[in-house]
Amino acid sequence: MTVNRRISVAPMMDWTDRHDRYFLRQISRHTLLYTEMVTTGAILHGGVERHLRYNDAEHPVALQLGGSDADDLARACEFANDYAYDEINLNCGCPSDRVQNGAFGACLMATPDVVAKCVKSMISASNAPVTVKNRIGIDDQEDYPSLKRFTETVAEAGCKTFIVHARKAWLKGLSPKENREVPPLKYELVYQLKQEFPELEILINGGIKTLDETDAHLKHVDGVMIGREAYQNPYVLADVDRRFYGDDAKPLTRHQVVEAMLPYIEEHLKEENGTIGHVTRHMLGLFQQMRGAKQWRRYLSENAHRKGAGTEVVREALALVPEQDDEVLSA
Repeated sequence: MTVNRRISVAPMMDWTDRHDRYFLRQISRHTLLYTEMVTTGAILHGGVERHLRYNDAEHPVALQLGGSDADDLARACEFANDYAYDEINLNCGCPSDRVQNGAFGACLMATPDVVAKCVKSMISASNAPVTVKNRIGIDDQEDYPSLKRFTETVAEAGCKTFIVHARKAWLKGLSPKENREVPPLKYELVYQLKQEFPELEILINGGIKTLDETDAHLKHVDGVMIGREAYQNPYVLADVDRRFYGDDAKPLTRHQVVEAMLPYIEEHLKEENGTIGHVTRHMLGLFQQMRGAKQWRRYLSENAHRKGAGTEVVREALALVPEQDDEVLSA
């Protein structure tokens, strides 16, 4: 199975759920989308269907797992096989206290042998390719030497693709939010990793906001993962298909994206406890930098959770945004 990872959207807790992924797929056909991190415990003990289901339209879509027990990760991969994800990714980069207490996420950077064992077990159990997402290091680890050791060890276990967040994670003293912003970005270390391991697929992540920046990174690495910008300003992805995948099909305008979401929202409302807010909260940034953006956000925020609210709320919010020159934000 071949996955084109040239451009992807990062797994983000509380953000990249199935509704957000369906929404982003209306903007870009080819960008690889990742689930939120799902722990092995959630899958093995909390309900497989609830945590693994998604809409077929989301493809290509990757499942990110959190865990550090090789057997549990293998079992989670076996369950995931029934859902035909395009990739299974192991989280070795999340610095939250909850993740540390579970002995997985970024703290796994300190134990590459454990990660190698996990990856080997996952590869044996998974029908999809297995990848790893990691930081350049944690705490007082030497910058490049520790990253190189980690990569070498895990690659020997069979992992061929590494997605590297170009910041250290400080497990003590910084909050998860601060860990996304305070440690300096060191893109050059990820470039060096690719130079030293040309046979591996190396993707870069961290602080990337524009497609021009993306283009510059692609001169040094195999792929770029965009994080918060793709959530807060999702229409930045509208020119991805043309620029990076050679697809000349005209992207949907922002207004057309909203119209395309209405049938999906109608279906979601038929689910038990389904509300339009589950979906529209991901759409607030669609008109970023456009006239009417503030009115769009405010109307949805104030009305989406109204009892009995339906798609008419979305249409009313859309009416507040004037039809305008819907230029693709590619710069």
